[in-house]
Amino acid sequence: MAKILWVEKQIDYEPQGIMSMSATLKEAGHDVKLTIAAQEDPVQFAKDYQPDIVGYSVMTGSQHYYAKLNNEIKTVLNSHAPMSIFGGPHPTFFPDFIQQDGVDGVCVGEGEGPLVDLANTLDNGGFHPDIPNWWFKVDGEIIRNPVRPLIRKLGDLPMPDRDLIYSKHAPTRNSPIKHFMASRGCPYNCTYCFNHAWYKIYKREKRGYQRTVDSVIEEVNWVRERYSLEQVVFLDDLFIIYVDWLEEFAEKFPKEVGLPFFCNVRSNLITPEKVTLLKKAGANTVSVGIEAGNDRLRNDLLKRKMSRETIIESGRMLHEAGINLTSTNILALPTATLDDDIETMRLNALAKVKYAHAFLFQPYPATELGEFTEENGHMAGSFEDIGAIAWDSSILVRDDDEKRHMENLQRWFALGVEFPWLEPIIRMLVKLPRNKLIDSAFWWIHKLWKGWAITQRVHPIKINPKIIWQNARHFLQMEA
Repeated sequence: MAKILWVEKQIDYEPQGIMSMSATLKEAGHDVKLTIAAQEDPVQFAKDYQPDIVGYSVMTGSQHYYAKLNNEIKTVLNSHAPMSIFGGPHPTFFPDFIQQDGVDGVCVGEGEGPLVDLANTLDNGGFHPDIPNWWFKVDGEIIRNPVRPLIRKLGDLPMPDRDLIYSKHAPTRNSPIKHFMASRGCPYNCTYCFNHAWYKIYKREKRGYQRTVDSVIEEVNWVRERYSLEQVVFLDDLFIIYVDWLEEFAEKFPKEVGLPFFCNVRSNLITPEKVTLLKKAGANTVSVGIEAGNDRLRNDLLKRKMSRETIIESGRMLHEAGINLTSTNILALPTATLDDDIETMRLNALAKVKYAHAFLFQPYPATELGEFTEENGHMAGSFEDIGAIAWDSSILVRDDDEKRHMENLQRWFALGVEFPWLEPIIRMLVKLPRNKLIDSAFWWIHKLWKGWAITQRVHPIKINPKIIWQNARHFLQMEA
């Protein structure tokens, strides 16, 4: 039995990949633990646990934090140094991360099978570096293995190991809102997304695999029998790709589960038939990516390939069906202006969006738009300067005033969508200087409105003082 320790900086909601990999490891007979740096000393935990493998799931922007923490753990466990492995988006698209000091292996792509194979080989008393999906560093030499096929039958995977998270993190365990995945993959190639890079790795693979409806229902009911659950959130990139699957889901889910749910859709895939099915299934909220109001930005720069009219019409259909619509939007895009971002705010209002998430563009490496940003001199600094969060500051080259205005607009964007008459006032407010007092005031206004909208519209739940206190405490502990 190999001992595997997952190290997380903080927990926002259930990390689907870690739960799935933990379940497959436990099914194979291995021991898995989790340490969360926000609530305990991970170095001391590792010292007490003495793992064989220490694993990190890494997004671009967080790689420096985890690399530093890994070296601290390795130093303390010097006499029994574990194998340090890194997976997730950053190592997948930048496997040369293996060159970092203290990194023994990086997993490229899906991790369930590769991680079990690694744990098995260590458990059998040896190490064999010829495991698909892995890049290993052995005596200074880099071993680069090809990837295996994607998991095609997602229903064959064991149920995600939620106890790994819930036993460790009370806010997630006690929350009546819990997160699930019913599919993997997306057929689209938006330039700001890793999707096109993913399918360069997985050539000739089908773009999207669905779990069976029965396995999804089984997992939701399993969670409901053991934990608080009022609102189901499906994190799938795109929930409505396959009409036949949606038809079966709409027939079974309300009868066998009967809970309201949230899912991600796409405006140009919204039809009267799909709206009817979503309503029948119990969807109370769906989310679309509007991203940009300007046609050139949305269709040429982002390759979203949808018109303003399509976005507005999809919002109208959902509104008339009584399904709340939320949106994601990208501000401060390369070649965009403040007026473009204001136009995005207006389009959200016309689409009857009930809460509009706004993020400042981050030029992630390995994405088409990230490469465009670097090649055309729009980025101040390098990819190494990207932060772990996307709503604080922009790293694009701009006039200082316009940059500040765009950053300030991020805080007011959702209120501008809800109350379009605020636009003249918002145009004045975004011109205020950025300092600790103003940033704090804008931050609290933004967060208070977001908190109200999330609990009343996006994920409506029964509110009581205990839930308010738990959510507020968790919120204040989260980075930024």
